[in-house]
Parts: sequence; C-alpha cells; structure tokens
Amino acid sequence: MCGIAGFFGRPDGSVPDLLLRRMIAAISHRGPDEQGFFLDEDAGLGHARLSIIDAVGGKQPMANADRSVIAVLNGEIFNYVELRRELTVNGARFRTNSDTEVVLKLYEKMGPNCVERFNGDFALALWDTRSRRLMLARDRMGVRPLYYAPASGSLWFASEVKALLAAPGISATLDPIALDQIFTLWFPLPPRTVFRDVCELPPGHVLLADAQSVTVRPYWRLEFPEAGTEEVAATEFAGICGTAGDVTLTAAGRGAGRFEVLALG
Repeated sequence: MCGIAGFFGRPDGSVPDLLLRRMIAAISHRGPDEQGFFLDEDAGLGHARLSIIDAVGGKQPMANADRSVIAVLNGEIFNYVELRRELTVNGARFRTNSDTEVVLKLYEKMGPNCVERFNGDFALALWDTRSRRLMLARDRMGVRPLYYAPASGSLWFASEVKALLAAPGISATLDPIALDQIFTLWFPLPPRTVFRDVCELPPGHVLLADAQSVTVRPYWRLEFPEAGTEEVAATEFAGICGTAGDVTLTAAGRGAGRFEVLALG
C-alpha cells in the first residue's frame, strides 16, 4: 500500500510545497519507507511509498527519460512484465524494474488510453508537461481509492480524504444526500462521497484536467453477454480462475521480501 496526493492549478494564496508535504504527511501511514515530491508551476505530485517492486529504482514521483511525463502510482500493475516485454520488442529502453516506468512508457505510446491495457489494482496520477494535462485513473473494480476536489483555484486529489482536508477550501461538511444513500444502500454512489466538497473517482474511470476543462469518463465497463451453455461457462470460469491464480502467485512472488503468503485448502 502506498499513498498519492497532489494538485493541478496554482493554489490561490498558498505555498504549494508546504501544502503538498502537508497532504502526504496526512497519509504517511500508507507509505512508511520514503516520501517523494514533484512541483512545477501548474501541478504538484506527492508519494508516500511502501517499497515492494524495485526498492532502489522504483522511487516516485518517477519521470520518463526527457522528464516530460511524471507519474505516481499506488498499487500494482499485475501484467507489467508482459507489457514491458512487448514495449521492449518495439524499441523501448528501461532504466528500472518498476511497474511505474511501464506506465510512463505505455503512456508515451498510447496517451490516456494506456489504462485500457493495465491488469491490476491501482490508482495513479500522471502529469504531462507538454500538454499541461493531469490524468487520474483508478483500477477496474476500485480496489485502490482515489478522491478529488476542486477548491481554491485548483483540482486536488489524494488516496484518502484526510489528505484533501489539508488543502485550502475543502471542508468536512457532510452531504445529506450521501447520508441518505448510505442508510439505504450502505454506501454513497460514486462520484458522491459522505463529504459535500469531495468526489470519488469511480472504478474503471479516468479523469483528465487541463486549463480548459475537467472530464471524467469510463475506460472499462462490466459486460453481460448472452448466456451460453453450462459447459462453455465452466470452461471460461476455469480459465479465468487459472489466470487469476497465476497473477496472484506472480505478484506475491515479487513481494516475497515483505509479505508471507498462506494457501488454505
């Protein structure tokens, strides 16, 4: 588990560096190993790291070779090894063994559509210095949290609401509609949260923000195809379970230095 936070747009009457450090301090429990920061005139990215993959080379925020794209990532891209191999065949060169660098390389190739290739649980923020655009994205099922809020002339984002509350103009005022949804459905419907000023980036969605607009769109949806035969369904289910098991064991192996995996049967 790591934590990310940051903003797009120069905050009104504030010191961006101090604000960014205050936000990351609020979620430092998510990443006790180290903290990293990036700032330019229009954006700031912060990262609290729990180092799992490439402990030395995987420090964040991470930049591409010409420093035109900067990224922070919470979670893991499970298929990054396969994506890295594909990118290498097509001429890409890597400096680290980190999945975050794979995110950067695939963004260079595909732009925001790169998220469609990721299999994992993740929340990421990426700042494109050439287009002056911030991109936020969340994994398909919403395993990793990601919240955002417009306030004080900026768009703020973070892994937890408490980091957003460290930013100016964002309050913990409750949203009565969200409370009604919680009492009815047990949770507020995204993008609504229990706090009036704060939005949740829905699972399987990407947010793009530039000087002209802020847009939120899905990059993946659940599909419900026509029911086939029981034999076909059983074969597909077995294949999905096998793939999921392989991914889980591969990911667990990469984190073997930090975690112990128990198999119960």
